[in-house]
Amino acid sequence: MDSVPLDHPKSSKELASLYGANISEDGIGGEEALRRFAEGYALATVTSDNPRSWAFVPVAPTKAATLFDLVVSASCISGTTWLEGAGAIFLENEALSWLASLAGLPAGAGGTFVSGGSAGNLAGMVAGREKARRLGKLTGKGAVLASADAHSSVTMAARITDVDVFLAEGDEMGKLTGAALRKAFASLSETDQKRIYAVFSTGGVTNTGIVDDLATVADFCKEHELWMHVDAAYGGGALIAPEVRHLFDGIEHANSLVIDPHKWLFAPFDCAAIIYADPTDGARAMTQEASYLDDVNKERDWNPASFAYHLTRRVRGLPFWFSLATYGVRAYREAIEQTLAIAEFCAQEIRRRPYLELAIDRELSVVVFRRLGWSDADYVAWSDKLLDEQVAFVQPTTYRGERMMRFCFVNPLTSQFDITEVLDTMAPTQI
Repeated sequence: MDSVPLDHPKSSKELASLYGANISEDGIGGEEALRRFAEGYALATVTSDNPRSWAFVPVAPTKAATLFDLVVSASCISGTTWLEGAGAIFLENEALSWLASLAGLPAGAGGTFVSGGSAGNLAGMVAGREKARRLGKLTGKGAVLASADAHSSVTMAARITDVDVFLAEGDEMGKLTGAALRKAFASLSETDQKRIYAVFSTGGVTNTGIVDDLATVADFCKEHELWMHVDAAYGGGALIAPEVRHLFDGIEHANSLVIDPHKWLFAPFDCAAIIYADPTDGARAMTQEASYLDDVNKERDWNPASFAYHLTRRVRGLPFWFSLATYGVRAYREAIEQTLAIAEFCAQEIRRRPYLELAIDRELSVVVFRRLGWSDADYVAWSDKLLDEQVAFVQPTTYRGERMMRFCFVNPLTSQFDITEVLDTMAPTQI
């Protein structure tokens, strides 16, 4: 495996014993601080862009994106208002427009880059609610419809905004459909039906990679005049791949959309896009008013501060823009197609091994499967052993109440050999 070590976490006690206190009255000097980080603390952080990092949703930034992240950090550019960062914001908007075009959103769609999908989902929840209130469709406490497989940040955003979430049961794969939404909606009281202002759908469920039936979701939203939000934080990168683009049919009707380039579009942490089909919906909901902001709010061309819950922000979208401009769309498409191919190879390897079993058919680059005969403790022990031996970073998950294994591939450098070597360690003769 030609890559930097995976490394592994250490306890607070272990880390505290490395060097003692680092912050002192007179300082320890830059060289010593760097040495301690490089030789000690950095080794206790997992290398997320390693080709065998398959837990959670990893990251795989290009060299160009990583380089330009250094440029952004060294440039001291504020991305809060157009007045301060017009040139940088212009380029961020170019990247946002490209993402919007992948989804088929109307010309003029836009928004801003935030820290992650959680912040993007919060913005979508607020923008949809405020539009419903402006139109007189919502007067009291709001509510949204979502599936049980929606990202945990949807529930958290609802908690923050004091919005209720009613769940619609997905189909046999967990997909949210128009039929499921109609059934859930019909089960509500008339009072609760009037509180529904949005549907939160998913373009690539984090746990399974499944894409909701966005076309029928869009039909339901249109029928009931509801805000349609699509959380494609993980899966949005696949919009560029012809092989799976049809899975996202209907996404073009979204009122708000989240895509995280740091997940599957080869940008470094932290870079997530919240995009509105009509940016004025975002600005009306999220613009902060203060006397010192009067002039920039009145004269704004495009203030990123107006599209999410933030004021001060770094231009976190620039490394993504630089990478996309450097390598071009074709290279991005080929990289996404490569990760889809390696995920399919993994699924086929699981199918041919009698001791493994797929839990759900693969749609994107997440593969969920069980090791027959294993308990929760077996999965944890195996995962820990792989990391201790620097073989791979993987984590078990729970699917339909059962503990099993989940791999998520976003790194085009992951090879077939990587897959087979890791799966081989699950064989009965290896345990």
